[in-house]
Amino acid sequence: MPGEWPVVELGQVVDIQTGKLDSNHADIGGAYPFFTCAPEPLRINRYAFDCDAVLLAGNNANGVFHLNRHHGRFNAYQRTYVITPKGSSVIDTTFLFYLLHTLTRRLGEYSQGTATKFLTMGILSHLPVELPPIVEQRAIGHILDSLDDKIELNRRMNETLEAMARALFKSWFVDFDPVRAKAEGRPTGIPPHLVDLFPDAFEDSELGEIPKGWRMGPLDSVLVLQRGFDLPSPKRTSGAYPVLAASGPSGTHNEFMVRGPGVTTGRSGVLGKVFYVHGDFWPLNTSLWVKEFRHSRAAYAFHLLRGLDFGLFNAGSAVPTLNRNHVHNLPTLLPPMGLIDVFERVAVANLARQRHGADQSVTLAALRDALLPKLISGELRVPDAERIAGRAV
Repeated sequence: MPGEWPVVELGQVVDIQTGKLDSNHADIGGAYPFFTCAPEPLRINRYAFDCDAVLLAGNNANGVFHLNRHHGRFNAYQRTYVITPKGSSVIDTTFLFYLLHTLTRRLGEYSQGTATKFLTMGILSHLPVELPPIVEQRAIGHILDSLDDKIELNRRMNETLEAMARALFKSWFVDFDPVRAKAEGRPTGIPPHLVDLFPDAFEDSELGEIPKGWRMGPLDSVLVLQRGFDLPSPKRTSGAYPVLAASGPSGTHNEFMVRGPGVTTGRSGVLGKVFYVHGDFWPLNTSLWVKEFRHSRAAYAFHLLRGLDFGLFNAGSAVPTLNRNHVHNLPTLLPPMGLIDVFERVAVANLARQRHGADQSVTLAALRDALLPKLISGELRVPDAERIAGRAV
């Protein structure tokens, strides 16, 4: 129960150091992580630390102090705190990482400064923390870490699925790999029932060499883009349907304007981001949505639009703006619909798996965030948390 564990000052159980470098010491593509006060580390070609440590940003304009964990060689900015256990039998590093997560709001309250909030060594050293027995620390850390491991596994799997879909689209509709293989008498590497969907020769077009028999046309012969709809910010607070802005999801609403699945991209403010929407949705007036799939399907259109350089069509100055008529006139390849349909089945299944992984990660993150303060405070004991987490993972 809360209050059963001894309260100690953080400095009694951990060693706290800072890095020595300015952020301009970073090296693009460096060999080691370089932890600054930003959420994600930079890279650097020399290391000063080789240990299992928790990295805490020491300053932030908004009083939000980012936390990272790293095991191995790294370097750190002079306002980044490198926190390590005084001994493995005193405090577990994984437990320490999650313990500090529960204290980040309090750190914002303790921080000093006006324009930029900062933490001092004294603030951290004298921070009171409850410390359960080491065995329980390790058990708590294991439960929370297993949830984060599953979230990370989902993230990597989604990246892999994303890369596979991009590679397939590029191979079939940009590089024409099966066509080249057939023209050169090589194996195509695709299932036999798909081989006949690709010709064995090329012909010239305004886009250069394209598969023989495939047609060309303006983009609006493939799909038609339409401006989104107005919806004031106060109305984007709750509902069953996602609201899509130029930069992506922007809340939810209790009504939809477009039946899904659909595709959107930016019209004003942010150009170049393309989104596949699985269900019904509301596209905002800063976005364009595909009103009509003429010689395409939703997933195919999603990958096609992602291959465009929307910056070339910017018609704005201070605010980037996309004129859909300029995009509609773009010369575009029209592969056979039979081949597009084959790609669509693969791509839709791929996108569904990505959505499942993303949804599962949201659920796991919510569970982790619910368990975290209760485990750290002792309100929830390890056996009960193991049962709850086990059902989720």
